[in-house]
Amino acid sequence: MRIKQKVNNKNINRKDRRYTVNNITYKKRFLFLGSVLVVLFLVITLRLYNVMLREQAYYEEELKALATTIVEGPSSPRGRILDRNGKVIVDNKAVKTIYYNKDKSRGPDEEIELAYLVSSHLSLDYDKVTDRNKREFFVAKNSDDMNDRITDDEWEKYEQRKLDSDDIYELKIERVTDDELNAFSEEDNKASYLYYLMNRGYSYDDKVIKNSDVTDLEYAYIAENNEDLPGFNTKLDWERVYNYGDTLRTILGNIGTIPSEKKDEYLAKGYSLNDIVGTSYLEAQYEEYLKGTKAIYKTVNSHELELVSEGKRGNDIVLTIDIELQQQLESILNEEVIATKREANTEYYDRSYAVIGDPNTGEVLAMAGRQVVSDGNGGYKTVDCTTGIMTDPMTSGSVVKGASMLVGYNTGAIKPGDYQVDECIKIRGTPEKCSWRTLGRINDIDALALSSNVYQFKTAMKVAGATYQYNMPLVINEEAFDIYRNTFKEFGLGVETGIDLPVESLGFSSNNKAPGLLLDFVMGQYDTYTPIQLSQYISTIANGGSRLQPHLLKEVHASTDDESLGEVIYTFDVNVLNTVNTTPEYLNRVKEGFYAVMHKSYGLGRNYMDAKYDAAGKTGTSQSAKDTDGDYVNDTDTVSTAFVGYAPSSSPKMSITVTSPHSTWENSRNSYTSLVTRRITKRASDVYFTLYP
Repeated sequence: MRIKQKVNNKNINRKDRRYTVNNITYKKRFLFLGSVLVVLFLVITLRLYNVMLREQAYYEEELKALATTIVEGPSSPRGRILDRNGKVIVDNKAVKTIYYNKDKSRGPDEEIELAYLVSSHLSLDYDKVTDRNKREFFVAKNSDDMNDRITDDEWEKYEQRKLDSDDIYELKIERVTDDELNAFSEEDNKASYLYYLMNRGYSYDDKVIKNSDVTDLEYAYIAENNEDLPGFNTKLDWERVYNYGDTLRTILGNIGTIPSEKKDEYLAKGYSLNDIVGTSYLEAQYEEYLKGTKAIYKTVNSHELELVSEGKRGNDIVLTIDIELQQQLESILNEEVIATKREANTEYYDRSYAVIGDPNTGEVLAMAGRQVVSDGNGGYKTVDCTTGIMTDPMTSGSVVKGASMLVGYNTGAIKPGDYQVDECIKIRGTPEKCSWRTLGRINDIDALALSSNVYQFKTAMKVAGATYQYNMPLVINEEAFDIYRNTFKEFGLGVETGIDLPVESLGFSSNNKAPGLLLDFVMGQYDTYTPIQLSQYISTIANGGSRLQPHLLKEVHASTDDESLGEVIYTFDVNVLNTVNTTPEYLNRVKEGFYAVMHKSYGLGRNYMDAKYDAAGKTGTSQSAKDTDGDYVNDTDTVSTAFVGYAPSSSPKMSITVTSPHSTWENSRNSYTSLVTRRITKRASDVYFTLYP
């Protein structure tokens, strides 16, 4: 009997279905992947089409840019500096230069070979070769032998980092023997010195081998053989030429490599570390205009240089200075300071300053300072100290009484025409304070003409609300110091004048407000002022109360390819810093007093300037002191003198300031007082009006 086996169709169908489902899934996946690949292929094809055909020119330019390096040429000449009349004060001259540029592809052996070859064709100061130069040359020339002179123990310490490569090098230097150095021939000495010149300084800098007295033969040898002398080349460099010698030299300033403390500042401006820049005074102040524009090259795959833009000389600057007036002013100072040292009581005198300006514009026409020093042979010589005009303050004396008088008018302490009795003032606990002689009853004009101290004392006590009694304590409102100083600042005394030079001193001002010091202040015996501050002060009076910025720059002209001046690209306009807070009546009253100083029969300024110039001005004499033993304590009493003035008084076109610190020693045995300030003023004003009649 056949037994029928029951077949489970459900299980069979499940297997078939599983196979069918998996097969369909795989097909879908392959179809999806295939579709993705097709799309990607199409995208890539389209992209290649764009790159290779439609955008071919763009990518060729990009490739060229990546393969191109921009290279700057050497520094171009700086701009010239001219005086107000177009005379060139500072120029440039071409200098033949031989230099060497290091390359990592050249090792010491090749450089040593070059040193032997080139040194035989160059005349250098080979006597400058040092023991160190020769040792370094020997080490480089005998590197394998020198390695053997380092012991195993020293090499082990080097591996352990107990010694570094510099330590190993110094050991090699020490182990070059004297006999080996003595065996150097003349050719070895020359090559060792040139090798030193080829390797000094930063590795990426051009190494100047020779840039003075380069002969045509030397220059031609390097230029014609530079392909066979890798790294050596020639160029025409430049240097400053001073057409008027040392005239105005310190104010013109210097040029040089970038100071280390300003490295980051200049790099941020796009300079290279080996660029030449202005390092002081006008060269530094106007670096932005004076610097030249470097030539720009690009190097392509072939390593050829292609000029992108040519180098260009810096812009020319025209100064307010009249170089002829400047020369004569310096000559006057040279003669007068030496002559003064031969007078009595001038043991502690050593310098004078003078400034001539235009009070209507702030232009400085001439400025000079001369210091007298021993020449080592029993005589004297002078050195330039013109920068002291901005940095060497002194107690100026009575020249400031114009500002003091104005405070009296402004506060109502006095009125124009008021009389006061000039008599000695005595405050308890202090010595008497007097004028240079008892002047009796005088008005404000005569107080200026005769330089009365007491008139200013009594005015100041009124400003300070004080009640004066002889030999009694004086109580003042200390705000009087601020009232006076604020007015003085409006004239430029005790503040920066703004002169366009990098350095300027404010002078000295103390916080001590003792009553007696207020009296010292108003007669110019307390705070100190620089010559340029005094020049700004007298110019402010001369022009009717506008404090103008003093300046040395007149114009900037674009550079040209010849000696002509290019177009004006900048003009230094008159810059009014402030106006004096007063009335025309009061300021004119001060000017009337300054006129009396110069023209009244008893005016103390007579003979300072010729009467035909119709000048106005004010003399000043101050009690001062000097450190004579180097202990930083002023231990010797002296007298300093000053003069400020302008002319013609009715329509001023010039102002003059002269100061002579410590011009006389207060010697009880001899009352002689030097007149050096008067002599300088007289001679300088004569020169000015000869040039500008």
